[in-house]
Amino acid sequence: MHHVAFIVYPGFELLDVSGPASVFNGANRARRQRGKPAFYKVVLASAHGGVIESSSGIALETRPIADLRAVEAQTVLVAGAEREPLLQAVADAALWAALPHLAGKAERFGSVCTGGFVLAALGLLDGRRVATHWDSCKPFAKTFPNVAVDPEALYVVDGKLWTSAGVTTGIDMALAMITRDLDASIAGEVAKRLVLYARRPGYQSQFSPVLKAQVKGDSPFAELIGWMQSNLDAPLDVPSLAARAGLSERSFHRKFVAATGETPARFVEIARLDAARMLLSRGLSLKSVAAEVGLFPPARLAEAFERRFGVAPRLFRDMHAEL
Repeated sequence: MHHVAFIVYPGFELLDVSGPASVFNGANRARRQRGKPAFYKVVLASAHGGVIESSSGIALETRPIADLRAVEAQTVLVAGAEREPLLQAVADAALWAALPHLAGKAERFGSVCTGGFVLAALGLLDGRRVATHWDSCKPFAKTFPNVAVDPEALYVVDGKLWTSAGVTTGIDMALAMITRDLDASIAGEVAKRLVLYARRPGYQSQFSPVLKAQVKGDSPFAELIGWMQSNLDAPLDVPSLAARAGLSERSFHRKFVAATGETPARFVEIARLDAARMLLSRGLSLKSVAAEVGLFPPARLAEAFERRFGVAPRLFRDMHAEL
């Protein structure tokens, strides 16, 4: 069996552990349904063992990290937390003594959400590319200048280092691990069983412009944004959008920027390119993608896509298309 060791500490984020753990359990269930033995075994460890309370008040029984053998920690993942619990974890001598050794012996190691702060403080992320919660990207980069923080990715795989962004992205990363360890069909079954809206690839932005806009519950453009997402191939210029919103062009532009933080043109381009990225990952042709997201002809899509993502859409499709 493949042992996945979650490293927790007082005040950790419960979903950083329970989400991925449920994914690994789902993979075991899918294998048993195929007449195969379970593949994953989840192990919980902390600095000194015993009952560790999460930030939500729910506590988990753990083993002392020093007692873990390498065979019980083939994958090592550090859970995230808010600032104060993280600082206490970083200062824990037992973690300093055991975690670098475990990470060095593991087949892969990493973190969920802000758990990367613990690894970075131990010097385990120097020269590496990582993901973390969107709200922690700037402080992470400032505190650890030798670590390359990717503010866009849901999760990042850098050799045997796996790091995920905010909270639920640990589920996406666990599904990717299952795909690599077993196969994509099992990962798909797990995602379906957990009623996930989609299996999100690591390169997908963890905080889309649409989500940013909809975070404000009183946004006057929530309905318009939803319509835009479903009609990316329609004319989405300021005159058309202003008319749909029942505002003058000048008033619409001003209020839209105030509500979303982006100009209408910039917002539309980002939404179209995010959609294009997802469609390309499904292996669709550039021509069909360009038409579907309103960036036709394909040359227009290619220019905008490469400007934002730094890679040609055709190459991106070849690298990421789901087979």
